Amino acid sequence: MVTGKRAWVLSWVVLVPVLAVAVLVILWGRSLGPVAVSIAAVLLAGTVLAAVHHAEVVAHRVGEPFGSLVLAVAVTVIEVALIVTLMISGGPETASLARDTVFAAVMITANGIMGISLLLGALRYRLAVFNPEGTGAALATVVTLATVCLVLPSFTTSRPGPQFSPAQLAFAAVASLVLYAMFVSTQTVRHRDFFLPVTSAGAVLGEDEHAAPPTGRQTVASLALLLVALVAVVGLAKVESPVIEAGVEAAGFPPSFVGVVIALLVLAPETLAAVRAAGRNRVQISLNLALGSAMASIGLTIPAIALASIWLQGPLLLGLGATQMVLLALTAVVGVLTVIPGRATRLQGGVHLLLLAAFIFLAINP
Repeated sequence: MVTGKRAWVLSWVVLVPVLAVAVLVILWGRSLGPVAVSIAAVLLAGTVLAAVHHAEVVAHRVGEPFGSLVLAVAVTVIEVALIVTLMISGGPETASLARDTVFAAVMITANGIMGISLLLGALRYRLAVFNPEGTGAALATVVTLATVCLVLPSFTTSRPGPQFSPAQLAFAAVASLVLYAMFVSTQTVRHRDFFLPVTSAGAVLGEDEHAAPPTGRQTVASLALLLVALVAVVGLAKVESPVIEAGVEAAGFPPSFVGVVIALLVLAPETLAAVRAAGRNRVQISLNLALGSAMASIGLTIPAIALASIWLQGPLLLGLGATQMVLLALTAVVGVLTVIPGRATRLQGGVHLLLLAAFIFLAINP
């Protein structure tokens, strides 16, 4: 029987991400047959589970809300790299890829991850309890970023179509970075207690008392493996993107739906981590992950795309259509009504999940 340090080295959460990267290197740039596609899909699912494990190890060591921030930023940085890579290689037809992917990420996090976390918490503990001050601040930041970066381009007149002029794009990029930096400072320094789990009586909960925190060496190893796993997740999603595109086309869905599929894959680690936190009655951690991911997706993606637009050919379409703006506005209103009481029932979770279903359905049938 393998025990101790050797057992950890041979653990599946270590081997799967490393194997996934090795397979990614082999498959990159090749035409995939059915066997290769199946292997990549299995490794993709296993790597997502491994990423969740390593994220939870890091979160347990550094504590909240830093742990949620680690996963949100790590996933978003690689998401940005994927978008920029696809836009550079895809040509003019990818002009709306950043908008489609970012909006999909916002809807998936603010309705999907948030909804399933609230529903699971309410089902298991009767009420899903969280801190309305911290969650409200996060929601306000997400709504502001989404409006400035994804709604305003549809109403500006400097350029034809739903796009910013260079000066407007620069302003949106700087504003996004400043607002995101202010939120991170609030979350991790000035008002850290607003983002910690609470009890039904409003008392702030500490860290999990039933498990000893990992050692520094284990934390560093898990952080490195988390980054490896996230690279593998995005890389394998990119490798399988031709298959996804072919499947979307064969199903008769709009090309923009590819962005939804990729966003679902990239956000899978955060979704699983949020579900596990809600199952432990740490709904605040789930909401930190959901809204923090939405915020990072906009606050880091738009500046990166603005910088990359210097080299990109063709227009950069950021403005949402009428249907998308209605869904965003409804998400904002419902989110405010959910957050204000600081507690939620199964109904609120169901409402958010219905909004996600509406988004996916209308993405298929615009």
